[in-house]
Amino acid sequence: MRMRKRLTAEFIGTGWLVLGGCGSAVLAAAYPGMGIGFVGVSLAFGLTVVTMAYAIGHVSGCHLNPAVTVGLCAGGRFPAKDVLFYIVAQVLGAIAGASILYVIASGRTGFDPSTGFAANGYDDHSPGGYSLAACFVTEVVMSFAFVFVIMGATHSKAPRALGPLAIGLCLTLIHLISIPVTNTSVNPARSLGPALFAGGWALQQLWMFWSAPFVGAVIAGVVYRWVGGAEAPRAEHVRVEPVVVVEPAVVLEAASFAQTAARTTAPA
Repeated sequence: MRMRKRLTAEFIGTGWLVLGGCGSAVLAAAYPGMGIGFVGVSLAFGLTVVTMAYAIGHVSGCHLNPAVTVGLCAGGRFPAKDVLFYIVAQVLGAIAGASILYVIASGRTGFDPSTGFAANGYDDHSPGGYSLAACFVTEVVMSFAFVFVIMGATHSKAPRALGPLAIGLCLTLIHLISIPVTNTSVNPARSLGPALFAGGWALQQLWMFWSAPFVGAVIAGVVYRWVGGAEAPRAEHVRVEPVVVVEPAVVLEAASFAQTAARTTAPA
């Protein structure tokens, strides 16, 4: 697959992740009387990954996350020469997704992105008031788990058709655990997009959400390479087995041929 198409897929996919995941937090999480809450936001992030994995997994691998790209490289699954290109496409996609979300959200009277805009934070800006140390550990561990599951679910010996579901459910679980702590990043591009619009504290604390996910992802890549065995680098880390549809007429023709052959070869 040509690099241009792979990067376009990463751009679109990362934009969808930010729009779908952060959009659910900004627009629907606390909607009066019908808000989806933490569980709904967690599911939304997981669903963005599942849907895009099936849509572009065969094109780019559906990384949608600079930490995932770097982790896969550390694990020997992705060529180092392509890492920077992927990260640039993911960052631009995240900014595009956040921009679309801003246009939508700003259509409501009283909207103020500086109050959060689904940005990630620690200390006073942690949803639960968690310290920098607690938030850093959370992001490292959750990023480790995410990349570890990705490498396992996309291993050549794993059921390929179920890979996107395992990855999406893992991201959902990660959000269920860590939204109260950091608002859940595990994705530097996802953190950057909303932070650009929230400004102020969100940009000041952005360093943590670029460093911790990379640390966890690299450790996961190295550890899984040892646990699960090394595999050759490839662009596509999410591949779905095609579903073969057999027409009824073909089945009947094959059955008729088999019956004819049996009569012909039967002993007298």
